[in-house]
Amino acid sequence: MSMVEMIRDSAGAVAPRGGDLSRIRALRFTRPGFDRAVWRQMAEMGWVGLRVAEDQGGTGLGMAEYCALAEELGRGLAPEPLVPGVFSAALLAACGDAPGLEALLSGEALPLTAWQERADTLEAPGTPGAPRVFVPMAAGATGFLLPVREDGGLALQAAEATPEIVETQDGGHYGTIAAQGTRIGTLPAKALDQALDEAALATAAMLLGVMERSFGMTLDYLRTRQQFGKPIGSFQALQHRAVDLQIQVTLSRASVEAAAATLDAGAAPAARRAAVSRAKVRAAEASLLVTRAAVQLHGAIGYTDEYDVGLYLRKAMVLANQFGSAALHRRRFMANAVDADE
Repeated sequence: MSMVEMIRDSAGAVAPRGGDLSRIRALRFTRPGFDRAVWRQMAEMGWVGLRVAEDQGGTGLGMAEYCALAEELGRGLAPEPLVPGVFSAALLAACGDAPGLEALLSGEALPLTAWQERADTLEAPGTPGAPRVFVPMAAGATGFLLPVREDGGLALQAAEATPEIVETQDGGHYGTIAAQGTRIGTLPAKALDQALDEAALATAAMLLGVMERSFGMTLDYLRTRQQFGKPIGSFQALQHRAVDLQIQVTLSRASVEAAAATLDAGAAPAARRAAVSRAKVRAAEASLLVTRAAVQLHGAIGYTDEYDVGLYLRKAMVLANQFGSAALHRRRFMANAVDADE
């Protein structure tokens, strides 16, 4: 069994394939919006430190394994903020001896990185004292990490703050914080850029899991729902629609897996950015197309909040813009694709 297959199997402890979504429903629109015991379980399984080197307490696995895990968590709609947690772990590890990494990897703490100062960006200005926006699941943070510009470089600060919370469509939330922190380390050049790229690609992988599961639910419905004495999936028009959706899922998987392979091969920055942006554009747009079609193909029942397929559309609507929208990543791909080919 390959490591990717082992990672997928281990995800079943938190997000079993085809499992009951009652846990997810119970956590919607609550605070902190996820289960802290499940978060600790994720940490104990080594997921938070998946991208951290073994000599720093992590598991030192690649992006192929990380994307496989993110895909399974997307499939199960897990609300625990694994991608933001892995992002914070990457920055603490990059600082070398910065305090807090051990507590994060063990699940005892959850410092979330507040890097974004405006909507729809993949750049971190690092303005000291500036409000930081769109921090996912901020109510569950035990503290915050702030990248701050310092002498032409970046420092990492630790801060305590009470976030201002805005709820999101999927039952989670974003937080805005404004705080001054305490310096805990220096971020090496390009460490933040690479961590943001990895978070964007992991988000694309989550979107892949979201759309694939919603499509699977739709196929099951088309096979069982009867009309005029036969399954509606036997109607040619619906078969053609299903094929179109399958193509979207397949192309998204190819883009995500190709981008993971590019990063694992140690590609140059321009090639890395182009691969990540291509995958994020594909996953963001395809997930919205597939999940909306899934709701529609279920008929009236698909539009009710009590029916699970709608939860996948809500999750796609939130994840599609995390770590950059499709529009942003399309511009970014065009800016980097030429350099990547040279």
